[in-house]
Amino acid sequence: MAFGINRQELSEWKDRVSNGELAYLTHFWIDPRFPGITSVTKVGCSNLERLEQWCFEHGLDPRYIHRREPFPHFDLLGQKQKVILMEAGLTEHIQRFHL
Repeated sequence: MAFGINRQELSEWKDRVSNGELAYLTHFWIDPRFPGITSVTKVGCSNLERLEQWCFEHGLDPRYIHRREPFPHFDLLGQKQKVILMEAGLTEHIQRFHL
């Protein structure tokens, strides 16, 4: 279940993903499969080659890309989520979602 974002943020993420840009969307998230995890960052891009390259550059396995059209994305969780958000300069995500 996702919460903590508004319709405009989601719409902007979808637009950027559809345009082949790398787009980050962080939201609160609870899933019993991941105890202690309270947020996820979806890194999306409709250009799968670009998204796969992004995975390689960050030491992530592109097999875990959710290849769901029209918004393919990779889910970042835990410590790797925070590290990558820091590298991307998205400190607002870190503060807002208490990472």
